[in-house]
Amino acid sequence: MEIRFMSIGSGSCGNCYYLGVGDYGILVDAGVPSKTIRAALKKEGILFESICAMFVTHDHADHIKALGVISSKANIPVYATREVHEGITRNYCVSKPIEPEYVRYVVKEEPVVLRDMVITPFEVPHDGSDNVGYFIEVGDKRFCIATDLGEITPVVSEYVDRANFLVIESNYEEQMLAMGRYPEFLKMRVSGPRGHLSNQVTARYLASHFNEHLKYIWLCHLSEENNHPELAYKAVAMEFGDYGIIAGKDVRLTVLKRAVPSQLYRL
Repeated sequence: MEIRFMSIGSGSCGNCYYLGVGDYGILVDAGVPSKTIRAALKKEGILFESICAMFVTHDHADHIKALGVISSKANIPVYATREVHEGITRNYCVSKPIEPEYVRYVVKEEPVVLRDMVITPFEVPHDGSDNVGYFIEVGDKRFCIATDLGEITPVVSEYVDRANFLVIESNYEEQMLAMGRYPEFLKMRVSGPRGHLSNQVTARYLASHFNEHLKYIWLCHLSEENNHPELAYKAVAMEFGDYGIIAGKDVRLTVLKRAVPSQLYRL
């Protein structure tokens, strides 16, 4: 069964990913305006009415700003851990709260069955109220989203290593962050174990854990201040080269743009 994937936004300016199967789909995060999401889906011939659920990774503003508006206007339930839902209600950046009838709770490592999709949230280390990635199974295909995490823990590794299709953070270039204009406390936050993954850490992990069932990698959530798409791509491609892996041949590798929707991938 074909999986459709599109990044609608990927970065601190707003995050939203679409995954579709058959005549329905889900959103992972909704941190970009509703009209942007609608326009991106319409361009690819996807009916907004086909979205049947939204799944939330954590409660930072760039992942949740449009949740309340979308859920109420389109009658779409919002799935998140209890702590994330509580964090959403406290976040001043959410223009409209999520109505109680659209609140759904998930528990880490307990699958949610949504028609053909089996969606499993798993713990990631970040500094939100609570934080998860999502592992999505459709038949024998396995899709994983791991964004906004400070390190790759054994739990994260368990799910990332099983994926055929992987969206993984490559947030900053280490030297750019160290030499950049961020204040020291913010540099420490970004590079800490509850912050973000660097190009170098992501590259080393992917190369050292590469397996043949991994078909496609998308590098996500790049920093505008402390990274460039070319640097993120080069870091992974060069590390792959050291292991005899050829990006573009052994695995497809793409860097997602921060504020421009990607193409629609059919997997």
